Amino acid sequence: MKDFVLALDQGTTSSRAILFDRAGGIHGQAQLEFKQYYPHDGWVEHDPMEILRSQKLAITAAMESAEVGSSSIAAIGITNQRETTIVWDKTTGQPVYNAIVWQCRRTADICEKMIADGMSDYITEHTGLLIDAYFSATKVKWILDNVAGARECAERGELLFGTIDTWLIWWLTGGKVHATDYSNASRTMMFDIDKLCWDERILKKLGIPASMLPEARESSGDFGVVAAGIPGLESLAGIPISGVAGDQQAALFGQACFSKGQAKNTYGTGCFLMMNTGETSMRSRNGLVSTVAWGLNGHAEYALEGSVFNGGSVIKWLRDGLGLIKSAPEVNILAESVKDSGGVLLVPAFTGLGAPYWDMYARGTMVGITRGTTSAHIARAVLDSIAYQVTDLIKAMEDDVGFRLSELRVDGGASVSNILMQIQSDMLGVSINRPEVVETTALGAAYLAGLAVGYWRDIDDIEQNRKVERLFTPKMSEAERAAHYAEWQRAVERSRSWAK
Repeated sequence: MKDFVLALDQGTTSSRAILFDRAGGIHGQAQLEFKQYYPHDGWVEHDPMEILRSQKLAITAAMESAEVGSSSIAAIGITNQRETTIVWDKTTGQPVYNAIVWQCRRTADICEKMIADGMSDYITEHTGLLIDAYFSATKVKWILDNVAGARECAERGELLFGTIDTWLIWWLTGGKVHATDYSNASRTMMFDIDKLCWDERILKKLGIPASMLPEARESSGDFGVVAAGIPGLESLAGIPISGVAGDQQAALFGQACFSKGQAKNTYGTGCFLMMNTGETSMRSRNGLVSTVAWGLNGHAEYALEGSVFNGGSVIKWLRDGLGLIKSAPEVNILAESVKDSGGVLLVPAFTGLGAPYWDMYARGTMVGITRGTTSAHIARAVLDSIAYQVTDLIKAMEDDVGFRLSELRVDGGASVSNILMQIQSDMLGVSINRPEVVETTALGAAYLAGLAVGYWRDIDDIEQNRKVERLFTPKMSEAERAAHYAEWQRAVERSRSWAK
């Protein structure tokens, strides 16, 4: 048996590589940030080749830091920012346009046209999603409609579409494998989540040739092997790629939420709440979406999900946009220096509001500012805003499923903030369960890859690995909680439909 599984965690702001051992412990890791492009208001792009370069560099840096050779790696798992869309030439491998990021709102008008054409019910029934610029389908259409010659090339079968997982798989296998997994496919707004296939009616409606689409496979299984001769990764040739999942589904798996009703929230660039609903896909009454959690052992499991577009990115805005802090951890020190936000509320609708509002035209709003407002109050309002948005999601999810959560498992970069986790526990009135290993997104991808090659026996093997680092319990009264939440809802209303 080989010693490690290598997980590639390609996120919205950075590419990471982490080596995990059998106990689910981290043996080595590396992370490289890459540039964000904002060509117009509400537009967000990445350079696909820069993503590829940063991921390759992260792999070699992680292996070097751990002093691990390729002979010790049993398999590779991939997890990724979802919905982000790349279209490339199948012969040259060159993208025809920058990657259009999940946060990008440029296709709002295409979405409005689909809604006006009466597609809403069909989309929800078949894909589990709501019509929104968040998802991949309208991004593909935009590229085909706006890049010179792209539609003609696509119709001739010369172009390929993929989310980031597909892009990495295609390059790592030397162009031999054009595939995705069920979890990523279910985020494109083109995939029938019950039949587990691409939906012909949606493709026809958007004018997207089926030849562009990757093969959808189970999340744990064969995605090819690393090709020989890839510059910088020559030593990895022949290692199987055997686990793939979108970042939030991978985190649900990494948190060992294998039972129906278990839920986790990831505090990353955005915040993503996900609850396992078992082998049945359910439709939300409250603006949440239904998605494939993973495909494993011949069947699919499903989840309900709510998405906050701007979570940890609000802390980054505080650092890079306002210059109030020099590093992300400083937000905690600043926020802890005051007892509360002093009445300041921030609604970070920088790229619209996700669930349960789904307002593409909402924009960031700060209210309650007085002459007594300081940078510390704004820092506290930033952390409050993350917790309030997650509270919105929890309330919607509890109403859908008909019961209250007993605890929330948490992960992601901002989950290391003790003050944020305490605010979250106070606002929800439930325990917040933080594991020893908060890199559960990468861990989930590693688990899926390792299961496919026998590195781990089964999910029972995985469940025993999870260790609790800290439980946060609520300290706020119900009346105080309700008052804070009512103020938040007032602030949200002031942010809505602003861009119109």
